[in-house]
Amino acid sequence: MRKAFSLIELLIVVIIIGVVYNLAVGSFEKIAKPQSQKITLQNLKSFLAKLEYEKQIKLLCLDDCSRCSLFVDGAVDENFEKVFEDFLDMSVQVYRYDPLLGVVDYQQELYFDSNDVEQRVCFSYAMGRDRIGEQIVVKFKDKVYDFSLYTDDVMLYDSLEEFMESKEKLYNKVIR
Repeated sequence: MRKAFSLIELLIVVIIIGVVYNLAVGSFEKIAKPQSQKITLQNLKSFLAKLEYEKQIKLLCLDDCSRCSLFVDGAVDENFEKVFEDFLDMSVQVYRYDPLLGVVDYQQELYFDSNDVEQRVCFSYAMGRDRIGEQIVVKFKDKVYDFSLYTDDVMLYDSLEEFMESKEKLYNKVIR
């Protein structure tokens, strides 16, 4: 009759415990760091759509776009301050597309801080409860980002002219 475990049995148990531990710790690290992905204009729409909110989520960049804040249902979520660090700079240009007028400058909204002082809005993008965002076109660092598609991801173009050609083709296709 055996009263003790053999060395091989103990090694197998230790290996099994080690594997289970590594799997569990790896899963917790992924949950703890969901913002490890660098946020860009290309993935901004899908990033915001994945966050939890009830009424509205809005990214607001002030002054020279050096500081951006994420508003979740009207309140600033300070957990995202570092995520949007160095997100944009002053070279960002925001437009809207009109089938008759083409690309038109987009007038940013007025924003008043907690002291009722008006702040210059450099960039803003909001999504409602239906996960549909503002219909804007953004030119930044020689690329054009099309946020105007309701359900699709952000489309990327090399120039405003390429964007305009694409929209005109789509518009003509729909009219026919």
